[in-house]
Amino acid sequence: MSQSAPQKALTASDIRARKGGTPLVCLTAYTTPVARIADAECDVVLVGDSVGMVLHGLPSTLPVTLEMMILHGQAVARGLERALMVVDMPFGSYEEGPAQALRSAARIMAETGAGAVKLEGGRHMAETIRFLTDRGIPVMAHIGLTPQAVNALGGYRVQGKGEDAARILQDAAAVTEAGAFSIVLEKVPAALADRITADLPIPTIGIGASAGCDGQILVIDDMLGLFDDFKPKFVKRYAQLATDARAAVRDYAAEVRAREFPAACHIFTDEGAD
Repeated sequence: MSQSAPQKALTASDIRARKGGTPLVCLTAYTTPVARIADAECDVVLVGDSVGMVLHGLPSTLPVTLEMMILHGQAVARGLERALMVVDMPFGSYEEGPAQALRSAARIMAETGAGAVKLEGGRHMAETIRFLTDRGIPVMAHIGLTPQAVNALGGYRVQGKGEDAARILQDAAAVTEAGAFSIVLEKVPAALADRITADLPIPTIGIGASAGCDGQILVIDDMLGLFDDFKPKFVKRYAQLATDARAAVRDYAAEVRAREFPAACHIFTDEGAD
């Protein structure tokens, strides 16, 4: 009896080759079960440093450590077969210079099996991107709103308005020339994102940017509606899991308090013990 061959995992080269083709589907994941769900539909699964806020309750991504990213990367890798796993390089793990970035990226790649890393920054990160790619580490760039630099940017604001568009265009050109295989455009005006997408030979992946990008990415917990107190304007919620989960917990709690245990709970008795 013949068996189907296992799916070949996508690589950074495969993603780059999708420029101008069918839009790339990208989501974040931080755990094995969620990775399995995302893998069924996604081309790229990002282990984002947003894990600090989403799973660890931190106020921003800044306190996230390299060890945290590696731990969650290992978990996500166990749930993937097809999608390219990209792992964020956390704040403080690469800004010091190319040598530090190589040490951090090498740990991520070796300890998680990631197919690429992502780092934030434009022109000032071009040297580091080139240093990594020259040494065989695929890099996804990230420009526009860069959350690790939120304090310097004055908050989570749209980037590239008016005359500031020139800065974003220069950043896009610099990271592309440095060897990035794709680029995340976060919270930039649609017209600017469209222009960058048209100009660059590598795929653009939008988040709060433009439907004209070569792909889109969201934090999976946002699109699943796991949070009620935080709802980015650019996120469509495809489910309301927080509401459903609270209702389920209430129903369970009520049944336990009333000793009306759910039928699915197996209650052992002396007569029926097994």
